[in-house]
Amino acid sequence: MPLRWPQAFGALRYRDYRLLWIGQFVSMLGVQMQTVALSWLVYDLTGSTAQLGGIALARALPTIALSLFGGTLADQVDRRWLLIVTQSLAAVLLTLLAVAVSVGWTSMPLLYGFALATSSATAFDSPARQALIPALVPRERLTNALTLNVLAFDTAAVLGPAIGGVLIGAFGTASAFWANATTYLVVVVVLLSMRASVAPPAPLRRGWAAFLDGLAFVRERPILWQLMLLDFFATLLVSSIGLLPVFAKDILRVGPNGLGLLFAAPSAGAIVGSLLFAFLPAPRRPGYVVVLVTVGYGMSLALFGLSRWFPVALSLLAAAGALDAVSMAMRHTVRQLATPDAYRGRVGALASVFATSGPRLGQFQAGLVASLIGAQWAMVGGGIACVVTALSSRWWAPGLWLYRGEELREQHRAAAGQVMPQPSSDD
Repeated sequence: MPLRWPQAFGALRYRDYRLLWIGQFVSMLGVQMQTVALSWLVYDLTGSTAQLGGIALARALPTIALSLFGGTLADQVDRRWLLIVTQSLAAVLLTLLAVAVSVGWTSMPLLYGFALATSSATAFDSPARQALIPALVPRERLTNALTLNVLAFDTAAVLGPAIGGVLIGAFGTASAFWANATTYLVVVVVLLSMRASVAPPAPLRRGWAAFLDGLAFVRERPILWQLMLLDFFATLLVSSIGLLPVFAKDILRVGPNGLGLLFAAPSAGAIVGSLLFAFLPAPRRPGYVVVLVTVGYGMSLALFGLSRWFPVALSLLAAAGALDAVSMAMRHTVRQLATPDAYRGRVGALASVFATSGPRLGQFQAGLVASLIGAQWAMVGGGIACVVTALSSRWWAPGLWLYRGEELREQHRAAAGQVMPQPSSDD
């Protein structure tokens, strides 16, 4: 008998997707523990908001420089094995960092080098991961699968920072890095357990020509680059993550345990947003809804900058997370439905450049601005700038406000020229 799942979790009927979903949850749990540990370690070593921004910049640069090459590779090799290689490499890097921190060899050059190395691996990991999902579920389950991905990410992002804060407080910063190294090994085992053939179709062109084809594909579809730009500018202009250690230590005065809760709050809210999106029908004007939730996101973070009471600060971060989750689920769904399988690695890579570099460059600018005017006013100004940018998209991206999704089905049929194979579920 096939496994029975509620409608909102229907994509989990498919064994290989279920394995990937579990692996992503475990992986993100470790990454979130690492994020808390790295931020706390940098601020504890230096007491500098600019250094927090510098680490974020070091993590952003490889993503910007390498993601498109990673996406091109993901369209030409077996995506599952590419993930196995990148996850194994990340496990080795985390183990080396955990050893160094454990024996007291911690220094800022080491942390900068670690940030560059792990982000370089992620630049090849993320496009392959995104391109793999549509091969594991039928087209009619894709929206559900991508929404469940957001749910897994946000659930891990609630538990990960909280666990990371407890580990740091009880056993020291190195313990969080050891835990993260272990999660990467778990993901490798999960990937090795998958059965489906997930090699991409043979590309018509390779190398630099394939790279340029991917850019041309996105340029010809305004809805794709408009969504990417809105996401990029929203997260570039306002970023709370890089400043959370400052709020925890100097403004709200809640220490490392409170820092873990601050990191977890946006994802706690995002879980609510993801669940609502899983149960509710897709909106008829997804672009317009993305604009609205981006406005709410900026307002929530601007108010967070003014908050001095810990429960209010947590509530505002949770509200921002819920709104961001709705936006993320809709952006991912539109992108995957608009893109044939032969282009998914490259389109996913370009989306990763915008989605990853925006927050990390946002942390960099937030750190610099905070060093000049203080963390609170940096948050307030960034939130207002995010609201203005989202509203101004009515002029620089009018199609985003009017978009209803009909043209994507025609573009997909014309570009794909094939029917995606249906994966089998467990019996």
